[in-house]
Amino acid sequence: MRRVRPTMALAAALALSLTLTACGGDDKNDEQAQEAKKQARAEVLESTWPMTGLDVSGKDSASQDHPVYVVKIDNTGSSAPQIGLSSADMVVEELVEGGSTRLAAFYYSTIPAQVGPVRSMRASDIGIVSPVDAQMVTSGAAMPTINRLKGAGIRFHQEGAAGFYRDSGRSAPYNLMVDLGKLAKASKLSEDARPDDYLPWGEAKDLPKGKKATSISASFSGGHTTNWSFQGGKYHNQNSNAAADDQFTPDTVLVLKVEVGDAGYKDPAGNFVPETKFHGTGEATVFNDGKAVTGTWSKGAADSALKLKTKAGALKIPAGNVWIELVPADGGNVSYN
Repeated sequence: MRRVRPTMALAAALALSLTLTACGGDDKNDEQAQEAKKQARAEVLESTWPMTGLDVSGKDSASQDHPVYVVKIDNTGSSAPQIGLSSADMVVEELVEGGSTRLAAFYYSTIPAQVGPVRSMRASDIGIVSPVDAQMVTSGAAMPTINRLKGAGIRFHQEGAAGFYRDSGRSAPYNLMVDLGKLAKASKLSEDARPDDYLPWGEAKDLPKGKKATSISASFSGGHTTNWSFQGGKYHNQNSNAAADDQFTPDTVLVLKVEVGDAGYKDPAGNFVPETKFHGTGEATVFNDGKAVTGTWSKGAADSALKLKTKAGALKIPAGNVWIELVPADGGNVSYN
């Protein structure tokens, strides 16, 4: 559970800010107080991971010498077994052509040596990765998508870059894998920098009471529904393509109703390519600790932070691993028992 334990530096900064504020009436003192508060806030952020809100352990820091990597992973039966999902901080599931879905797996606190199978990215990913300046790991994309991502300033790595390899035990195109450690080593940042928090983190006690919900069905299309069951304090994907010991078992499942449009081109099979509009507003359902809490989500622009609220006010997500379902508002559905 996330709660920041104040460090000595944090305590000193807070004490200084209170002392200076008490003096009052002096612009210089006011500036010093504001600076002390900023320092205190920085201490808080450094002690928690941005993708989970969980405490950083030991002497580690939330500022790493690599960016957030978002690996696009196939989510059809042909991908089995998916590799590396259990090491992800967060996963986003999005609609792609043919009514299937694809996963955007976020890696930051842990950088695994094997993830895949790696597949292509979509314009939908702009709104998914840009709030934390994440870099995409992909097999490639259609040229319209590449142009869109470049225009949005999103950096991506594809086959041929450090860490990519083909698994001879799998069939193409489901055999492209990546060693994120090698990729990170080859493309280190010039300085350590902590990304912004992806979600508004809080504690379980912050959530409204909600309704009992131990099974969830998130329907993306007539051909795909992701089913979850709540067992032992975690949510278990009932139709996961990962091995039993490598599945992503989130503490929270966050279902967001989103608008889906036309990406403007078709895939090689002639299928319409959908584009999830991950900005604007819509319905939200937070599933945590076997309960469902309904509210709304908002996101001013593709690179804006996600905000959640109920009629009572702002809604925070208990710190932990989260799976986000971007369910189409038109044609999709979420139900629970």
